[in-house]
Amino acid sequence: AMAGGLEPHLEALRRELRASDPAVISVLLALLVVAITLLIWRFVQGRRSSRKAVLLLGLCDAGKTLLFARLLTGKYRDTQTSITDSSAVYRVSTEKSAHVTLIDLPGHESLRLQFLERFKAAARAIVFVVDSVAFQREVKDVAEFLYQVLVDGTVLKNAPPLLIACNKQDVTMAKSAKLIQQQLEKELNTLRVTRSAAPTSLDGSAMGGPAQLGKKGKDFDFSQLPMKVEFLECSARGSKGEEGDADFEGLEKWLAKIA
Repeated sequence: AMAGGLEPHLEALRRELRASDPAVISVLLALLVVAITLLIWRFVQGRRSSRKAVLLLGLCDAGKTLLFARLLTGKYRDTQTSITDSSAVYRVSTEKSAHVTLIDLPGHESLRLQFLERFKAAARAIVFVVDSVAFQREVKDVAEFLYQVLVDGTVLKNAPPLLIACNKQDVTMAKSAKLIQQQLEKELNTLRVTRSAAPTSLDGSAMGGPAQLGKKGKDFDFSQLPMKVEFLECSARGSKGEEGDADFEGLEKWLAKIA
């Protein structure tokens, strides 16, 4: 009955449109397209703004917890291996209203994937902390963890910006960010070939097909990923040790950019 009552009005609207100036119809269509575009943009922005967490990932002893403390307080403190997550609001210094939630996740092998599973959907960005001094002996373990992060279905879908923070640059034997990038690309390329038997990703989806790391038929490099990946050198301890300041100006600028 309701449809029947509306039919005369719909027919009148059709007649009006047929009789209208084509220019008017073009304007109406253009306005409709703009309205739909704005709705889509607001939906995407709303989903992005709901992801306010910056996850600090990495192996044990990479310096995540000290980095976390330095960013929040500026002060040095002794740390120990974390067995749970720690979170706090980090306010970007250049703009008081801009902030993110920093979440320091445990790096122990038996815990790190469990905590990543819990927080990955909220990730606005990821900071993957690498021990630049121990990197040469830990490269396979670092690449293994990073691989598991990069093939995760949720991470691939949301594509949060990824920063590889090459920490402990105050130590003479620390490897450069450039060398660490080259070595990780090489190791990840090897893992991509050898992990064909791996059954599932973190969220239970198959690790083949859409979760393929990089581009098939080409050696892996970070530019092939859906998210923007950056490398920088930093030192949570700082060149003057416990009494001095941390050296992570690049990290602070990166956080300000993604906040």
